[in-house]
Amino acid sequence: MPILDDLPFIDLYVRLDKKEQAYFRSNQRASVASQFVSPEFESTIERFQAAVIDKLKDHGDGAITFDNVRCRLARQHMNDGSSWVCARRINTKIPDIEKLGLPSVIVNHMVTLGKRDGLIVISGATGHGKTTTAVGLLGYYLKTYGGTAITIEDPCEFMLSGRHGTAGNCYQVEVEKEEDWALGLKKALRWAPRYIYVGEIRTPKAAEQLLRAATTGHLVITTVHAGAMEEALMGIIFLAEQAMGSGAYNMLATGLTCLVNQALTEAGPVLKYLYTEENAPGDPVRSLIRENKIGMLSTYVDRAAARLQAAAGISSQTTMGGRR
Repeated sequence: MPILDDLPFIDLYVRLDKKEQAYFRSNQRASVASQFVSPEFESTIERFQAAVIDKLKDHGDGAITFDNVRCRLARQHMNDGSSWVCARRINTKIPDIEKLGLPSVIVNHMVTLGKRDGLIVISGATGHGKTTTAVGLLGYYLKTYGGTAITIEDPCEFMLSGRHGTAGNCYQVEVEKEEDWALGLKKALRWAPRYIYVGEIRTPKAAEQLLRAATTGHLVITTVHAGAMEEALMGIIFLAEQAMGSGAYNMLATGLTCLVNQALTEAGPVLKYLYTEENAPGDPVRSLIRENKIGMLSTYVDRAAARLQAAAGISSQTTMGGRR
């Protein structure tokens, strides 16, 4: 009998309230086609359905490990009365940031940021590898520079808890309610962590706590659902401003270390990258954020690319996308 690990899916769609044929999206790069799960997996899907129902209970989202496969779960109740779950397959092995196919000139710069404080934002659309990149960075920092990390997630996806290298250690916190994001961040600061990873910013108080952490000696990594870099920054400000007023602009300007917008294509990952200079309050990127001119940041994306390429001795015509 086949097990779930034998099914080559990245997203699996299973009805929970009754038996119905399941669908899946292949794990082939950039695949969007929806396929029927073949009949040979019928009993496997039935076992998985029962396990998901037991795992979620009254929760809409969660995570499960089943047949050696870890999945992030998102349940939806449809207008026809049916209940479905989308199971996103997670590669539980901590990703190697240098082996993700990201542009080497950007990776070579990002890995040095583990020595700095501030905020690293990884943005992009759903399913475009934001979490993988963020976790890859955190794993590299822990192994290379050491220190204590705390993650705040819903759900915990990659299993990061434990020792990393000879001097790094990670603790993972899983939140269940919206108000737990801010509380989790507040408690995390009492542990004096070197690194904090926040799976997503969902509430105004969490956004405020995140910016305060990024400006008080910690390196904070977070992911944001956004189609563009400007949207990511405005999304953070929109939430933070509800908790702390117009001071959110100055806090973000002070704390921002770098911003990555990531998209997966058939040719590989394509990144747009923006960073600030260390110990430079007058950095032009910071100034634009303070002055609420975030729409003008695209000019500095091109300048950042040119500076990185020049430092690496690469032609200015070289793309900032992934491997071709």
